[in-house]
This record gives sequence, C-alpha cells and structure tokens, in this order.
Amino acid sequence: MSELATAARPGMIVKAARRVGVALTMSIVVGLMMMHGWNSGAIALFLRTIIVGLSATAAFALFEVRPRTLPRWMQRWALQVIAVGVCMPLATLLIYTLSTPRGAPPFWKVPDRMDGWMMLTFLGLLIAPWTAFVAVVRQKEAFARDQNLAFALERSELERQALDARLSLVQAQVAPHFLFNTLANVQALVDAGSPRASTVLRSLVAYLRAAVPLLNEPAATVERELQLVVPYLELMQMRMPDRLTYAMNVDASAMKARCPPTTVLTLVENAVRHGIDPSEEGGRIDIDIERRGDRCVVRVRIRASDFNAQGMVSEPV
Repeated sequence: MSELATAARPGMIVKAARRVGVALTMSIVVGLMMMHGWNSGAIALFLRTIIVGLSATAAFALFEVRPRTLPRWMQRWALQVIAVGVCMPLATLLIYTLSTPRGAPPFWKVPDRMDGWMMLTFLGLLIAPWTAFVAVVRQKEAFARDQNLAFALERSELERQALDARLSLVQAQVAPHFLFNTLANVQALVDAGSPRASTVLRSLVAYLRAAVPLLNEPAATVERELQLVVPYLELMQMRMPDRLTYAMNVDASAMKARCPPTTVLTLVENAVRHGIDPSEEGGRIDIDIERRGDRCVVRVRIRASDFNAQGMVSEPV
C-alpha cells in the first residue's frame, strides 16, 4: 500500500502545481480587468485576487475527496463547481472584513470599498465556476484516456500470456512427437537387421545431445533451427537413401530471425512423415527461407508432391 502511495505522490504534486498555476493565471487576469477604476493600489488588488483564486482552488481540491460518499442524486463534479461558486462571496467577504482597520466602519458602508467587493465577487462568480467546470471536463477526459491505456495494456498482457500458453502447449506436443518418431525409425532399422543401424544410432545420440537442450527454450533463431533440421534430414536420408534428397536455400540476413523452437523442424518432419514416407518413389525436400522486411518466410516443399508447408517467423526486436 505504501508503494502505491509513493508511486502516486509525484502525479499528485504535478496536478496540484498545475492547478495552482491556473489559479494564479486567472487571478492575474481578473486583477488586470479590475485595474481600471481601482483606487487602493495594484499590490492590494492582485493580492486579493490571488487569495480568492487560491481559495477557489482549495475548495475544488477539498470537495474532490470529501465527503467520501455522496447521495446517489449528487454528482461529485457538480459539488465541486458549486463549492467553488459559494467560495467566491465568502472569500471576498472574509478578505474585506479582515482588511478593515479597527475602529473603521464596515466596508459595506464605504461606497468605494463596497464597489470593490461587488466587482471582485461578481468577476469571481463569473469566472471561477466555469474554470472549475472546464477543469472537471478535462480531468474526466484524462481519466478516460488513462483507462483506455490501462485496458489496452491489460489486453496486450493477456494476449501475450495466451500466446505463451499456446507456445508451451505446442512445444510440449512437438518434442515427444519428434523424439518418438525418430526412435521408431531407428527401431525399424534394428528390426530389419540393417548394418547401418549402429551408425544411425550413433548419429541419433549425437544429434539428441545437441538438440534436446534447445527444445525447452522460449525462443530460438533460424540459425539454431537449422542446427536441428540438418542432422534430422541426415538421419532420415540414412534411413531412406534412395527415396529422400533435400536442398536448402537460406537468406543469410534471415539467420538471426527469432521464432518459436522447433518451428522449422516441425515443418520438415511433417514433410518427411506425410510426403516422403507414404510415397514409394520418395521425393526431394526443398527448404527456402527468405527475408521480407522485418519478417522472414519459411517454405518446406516436396517436389512432385501436393505437400506444401510454409510459415512466418518474426525478426528479433
């Protein structure tokens, strides 16, 4: 709670300073308007207008927080405007009463002083409530902007959390899917008694030792993705030497583009699983990665096949 109060204090100070500045400006304007026909000196005039202006500001701020609860039919902004209007004659009355010398007649019995009081009160009633009303309107507009910004930030944070959750789900699905499929391929070689099974198994162990630490990372780059894709294709080519060939065309400027882990690997694995494996003739996998502005396009295609996969990855900020 104290941290919130500490964070809010600078904003409250700035708001109070802005209000005092507006009050002083309006007080000077009123003083200039009353200069013609004023006989008591400019210092006394501006001192009185400034006191009246600061009194109106104090009343506006007081009724902004007090009372804490209001009847349903009463709006706080209306209470503030009314308080400022009531403050005007009371403040001028207090000023003229306190400035009357001891033993002198009351100011309302002195025509010049009475005229000064009426003029100051009239201008105060004419200007101060409208100034308060404008301040309330601008305050509500600023509050609405702050609310919209807060809602936008909250919505952005929720969208980011949802994206992170989806990414975690995809990673949790892809990692075991890929590993189990690869191990199944090795098992098929072992069951068939292939003399290449040992070589493939050693390659797989070396590959997994390098690949597994990357699977749980929150983000990767195209370059690191290719470090997974190339060994995977080598393993699959060992398994299907007569049916699988591949080629890669990678834009050098796209190597540092960031993407979710196993993005490119998933496309390549699907190409092998759904494009090469079912086909007796096999095929060729082409991997094209090119830069497009702040993004890059990843295409994984199989020649002489209907299979075509592509994706977009974002450039790091």
